[in-house]
Amino acid sequence: MNPTKKRAGLKKVCLNLILLISVSMAAPMRQMGQQSGAAQPARGADSEYLTGATLWTQSSGEWRALAYQAYNFARILLDQDLRRNRRRRMRRAVVVDIDETVLDNSRYQASLVREHKSYPQDWTAWVNRSEAAAVPGAIEFLNYAHQRGVRVFYVTNRKAIEKEGTRANLKKLGFPDVTDETLIVRADTDASSKEPRRRRIAQRYRIVLLIGDNLNDFAEVFEKTTVPERISATDQSKALFGTRFIMLPNPMYGDWENSVYEYNFKLTDAQKAERRRSLLKTVGGNP
Repeated sequence: MNPTKKRAGLKKVCLNLILLISVSMAAPMRQMGQQSGAAQPARGADSEYLTGATLWTQSSGEWRALAYQAYNFARILLDQDLRRNRRRRMRRAVVVDIDETVLDNSRYQASLVREHKSYPQDWTAWVNRSEAAAVPGAIEFLNYAHQRGVRVFYVTNRKAIEKEGTRANLKKLGFPDVTDETLIVRADTDASSKEPRRRRIAQRYRIVLLIGDNLNDFAEVFEKTTVPERISATDQSKALFGTRFIMLPNPMYGDWENSVYEYNFKLTDAQKAERRRSLLKTVGGNP
């Protein structure tokens, strides 16, 4: 055989062997890639859970409409009280939560998603930037109340080291009467209940309205409760919603979510996702 043809034949055989080996390895490699990628959606799934809630808050007219609705109704209730209780000697007060009630932190939540982080990473830095936007309707209503002699109290679980940034943010946006007395942060880092602070306000003022995005903003009865207990307490308090309690929408986070996880803050993302799915009520399932 011609040596040139012989070398060409050997080269062809080698190329065929390489191709055969490549094909045989492709399937296992694809399977490994799929298995490796399967863990990624588990992390991404939890991120997408927050993505949907944050996107709804930032991009939907519905969120804005609900916020306007809440504050418009708060004005109606305040006007009613001003007309009906003119002779009351104790000065009126409105107590508001801050986060997702008067300040919109959805940009912080969006950063958590994009940067694959979780609360409380960068939270204090975000607060002290004083860049949160106002929840729609909040500035107008609170100035309306302030102009009518109603004291506004900002009761928040932000920490003392975050107070100055919070004060600057509120003042920059035009919220009224932001002082050391009216801006009440969490003094004890281990005590998140707002009940003692509400009681101190009630000693000197008649609280007309409580406004928040979390049931814990309204009464102690909602604190550290299971999902069924939380729902039951809400049903038992139904006469107060829309008369004394005004609720703002917040699908991004809150004690509603903590109750789903049974206040176990050590759960992994996968365990949280499993817990969420386990509480879904499906067609044909238990009511």
